[in-house]
Amino acid sequence: MHDYSGWGGNLTGTGFRTAAQAGITPANVGTLELKWSFAFPNANEMRSKPAITGDWLIIGSEPGEVYALNRQTGKIGWHVTATGSIRGGIVVAKNANKPVAYFADGSTYVYAVDVKSGKILWSARAGVDPLSMCTGTVAVYGGRVFVPLSSLEVVAAADGNYKCCTTSGGVTALDAKTGNILWYHRVITDSATARSKKRNGKLFYGPSGGPVWCSPTIDTKRGLLYIGTGENYTEPATNTSDAIQAIDIKTGKLVWNFQATPHDMYNVACPALVNCPDKNGRDLDFGMAPVLITGTDGKDRLLAGQKAGVVYALSPGDGKLLWKTRVGKGGMLGGIHWGMATDGRNIYAANADNKLALNPDDSTIQATPGIYALDIVSGKVVWAAPTPSVQGKQSYLTANSAAPAVIPGIVFAGSLDGYIRAYSTEDGHILWDYNTIQKYTAADGIEGNGGSLDCAAPVMADGMLFVNSGYAQFGEKTGNVLLAFEVKK
Repeated sequence: MHDYSGWGGNLTGTGFRTAAQAGITPANVGTLELKWSFAFPNANEMRSKPAITGDWLIIGSEPGEVYALNRQTGKIGWHVTATGSIRGGIVVAKNANKPVAYFADGSTYVYAVDVKSGKILWSARAGVDPLSMCTGTVAVYGGRVFVPLSSLEVVAAADGNYKCCTTSGGVTALDAKTGNILWYHRVITDSATARSKKRNGKLFYGPSGGPVWCSPTIDTKRGLLYIGTGENYTEPATNTSDAIQAIDIKTGKLVWNFQATPHDMYNVACPALVNCPDKNGRDLDFGMAPVLITGTDGKDRLLAGQKAGVVYALSPGDGKLLWKTRVGKGGMLGGIHWGMATDGRNIYAANADNKLALNPDDSTIQATPGIYALDIVSGKVVWAAPTPSVQGKQSYLTANSAAPAVIPGIVFAGSLDGYIRAYSTEDGHILWDYNTIQKYTAADGIEGNGGSLDCAAPVMADGMLFVNSGYAQFGEKTGNVLLAFEVKK
């Protein structure tokens, strides 16, 4: 059996599985049929990405329950309860020759759980601020657990009386055996101080922001950890917002910083409430994990997609720009949200452009939701597959926001309209699709509902395809199911 864990399935975040690992090919993908479903109680959305280890599939839920499910039947083996919602994936790594599941909850508590027994070995809070939160998936390497940190301040700013804003995004490294903090990297290096008065007479604070929504990517050859950062919440703007950063794995020190969009200052008070900066920006985060890959020319590249609708290729050693290609209009809910995937030839990007909260700055750039294949070496678009309208109806749910996954010949990508689709890597034509917006009588006996496909990529292993269905943000279709498909033998 072929195991799988983490956000991109490996340290470099490629989202790639071989044909042997996946057991799915262009020849048999059309035979995929639903084998079982699992409905998560008291859940309205599906964010956590499953890990596979032996006979077991491990996945978290919105209410904070983490389950070990038999991957053939969906039956529960064990479950544990975290203190908060599980918004990222699960990583399984060896600790003292035993498989251990590592994950973080939304309140930044990190857990190490014995895979065989379900016993919690340790838990520790990685966040350094009271409002620190975790959406990204942890990364585990070299006896350390790397935890990405964002902040609830972006939401708290809606209250005009809130002391806005003082927190920073970052990464914390924990000892994988004990949970003890080894180092902490802060995206905003300067501490926030009082800067100016707001309209209500209270003080504005800054600099702040730079949240890290994504999972870290590990470069074992260079000893670096890569992250993407988000916007500043308040003035003054910093050069570490909307950036890709390389961090020394051993020390947590910044090695290089590439900023794509300067002066992007935004929080949910924008555009009209008191805590919105005077010169507010467009919220153009790097919300996805950077992808490290060797191209067909033998050269390494670090690839990252931004909510601006642009894909960048950087030199991993020094962060210099190699190429950039626009694939969409972009905006706070447009462009590239959750990820990309690569087979070593092309990088496949999901573009979330829709009619809600697009970047209005340039009317000549059109919204172009869909899946894009770009040549890794040149950055040129090889093909583009617009998100299909369902039954001839175009809506703001006609877009691709969830991260894709790739195997030889096939890109799997879910869309906001609830469809999971298999695209040919040759030209982007659809080989198979399935509408997940249905009712399900699940393996755990609970009535389930499918919904929008957002956030995590599907997982493929040994002839099976595992898909999350349901998302509760921004007017999308809620749902609470994990769906397990299998190819006909």
